[in-house]
Amino acid sequence: MKLYYKTGACSLAPHIILRESGRDFTIESVDLMKKKLENGDDYLAIAPKGQVPALLLDDNTLVTEAVVIMQYLADAVPDRQLLAPVGSINRYKSLEWLNFIATELHKGFTPLFRPETPEDFKPVVRGWLEKKLQYVNTSLEGNEWISGQRFTIADAYLYNMLRWAHAVKLEMGGLQNIEAYMARVAARPSVVAALAAEGLSAT
Repeated sequence: MKLYYKTGACSLAPHIILRESGRDFTIESVDLMKKKLENGDDYLAIAPKGQVPALLLDDNTLVTEAVVIMQYLADAVPDRQLLAPVGSINRYKSLEWLNFIATELHKGFTPLFRPETPEDFKPVVRGWLEKKLQYVNTSLEGNEWISGQRFTIADAYLYNMLRWAHAVKLEMGGLQNIEAYMARVAARPSVVAALAAEGLSAT
């Protein structure tokens, strides 16, 4: 398998899960501005959406969208327990968090990354995100992981978005549960390896 990624983008989450899965894979960086691969090839010829992540399977099937890629990987290695079995309430609690992270956090950052966003609107966006982080912090009270007693694909995605929160300097003072949670996730060998492969620091 090959994961197409951009350093620090939302592709970090499936990158972590690939390493958690124990399966063989390679990674290739994409220049999203130019839509080019490292060797200069046209990325749009591989992934017409032009976004990352994209996972090219061994049979040349392309899977896109971070949440879908992570579910595919988790279901392919059920022994790793990265997502609870179908029919289990724990599975749907993880999927609930995945949807929250995708729609309320991930997409919530979009205006902060777009140059055309009016400057006077950005504080409003930051305020919305900070309220959602308060909810995450409260949800982590007494919990090691976000959707139960095990690390799941939801944790990889949440960690990815919390890194963004630090990168754009959201107000995170007093969110001790998030701080401790990020340290726990960052200590996992899969996360250490993924960050190193993308040239990122743990902080």
